[in-house]
Amino acid sequence: MDTRDLATFAAVARLGGMGRAALALNTVQSNVTQRVRRLEEALGVTLFERSRAGARLTAAGRRLMPYAARVDALLDEAVRAARDDGTPRGTLTVGALETTAALRLSPLLATYAKAHPQVDLVLRTGTTAEMVERVLTRELEGAFVCGPVAHPDLVATAVFEEELALLSAPSNRSLPDLLAEPDLRLVILRAGCSYRQRLEEILARRGIVGLRRLEFGTLEAILGAVAAGLGVTLMPRTLVGAAWRGGRIAVHGLRPAEARVQTVFVRRRDMPCSSALAAFQRHAIEGKAR
Repeated sequence: MDTRDLATFAAVARLGGMGRAALALNTVQSNVTQRVRRLEEALGVTLFERSRAGARLTAAGRRLMPYAARVDALLDEAVRAARDDGTPRGTLTVGALETTAALRLSPLLATYAKAHPQVDLVLRTGTTAEMVERVLTRELEGAFVCGPVAHPDLVATAVFEEELALLSAPSNRSLPDLLAEPDLRLVILRAGCSYRQRLEEILARRGIVGLRRLEFGTLEAILGAVAAGLGVTLMPRTLVGAAWRGGRIAVHGLRPAEARVQTVFVRRRDMPCSSALAAFQRHAIEGKAR
């Protein structure tokens, strides 16, 4: 099995067509088709369902895809390891929660970029579940996520601590009265958001379950919906400083055990720590100490 055939297969799977993969790989479509057919012959299975609309993975193709991605990532790792002479350089791709990116990362990224100008830093944002999965599949070298994280393939280092608070539209009601409303709704990010899970756990301990949910794609949309009285959410207190001071958001404190949450940086245990990543982690820990 040729690794170039696997890489071509993965490109077709990601892009949904032979022609699109050929453009991305800077080759002609006949070369892409030939490599896919050669791989199918070597494996004895059909990997794609072909149609005028493009190419869709078969069940066998879906089973192969994670391995193709891992081989591609391992080859990239091998190249980076061979070229890594101890000076941080090249591309470093890391992930973070949207709240962490908004609250914590601007000064860290600025000092890191100034100290290591040869590193091309790429930051991806998403939920804790998304970030952990991308680290496990080697799409990211590491990510800031909500702790604790206990996974045998990951190393987790505590970096930041946040104080969470329950947010609602301004009112004179106490938190127990607010939570007793019959039409209470949760304003949350998509599934996989750690704060969403924590909010549901906090309410469940108070006997409040089965609430209707309103899902939004951005933090700004969530804060706007809460300010408009559509429901309640859970966020780091410092994230809503401007909205709170402007009277748009009411902030309800929680018990210390419920409010405190650690943000940890996770990376694969078996993935060599590049010089760029090691320097990034040092900057994150030094920034925490300041």
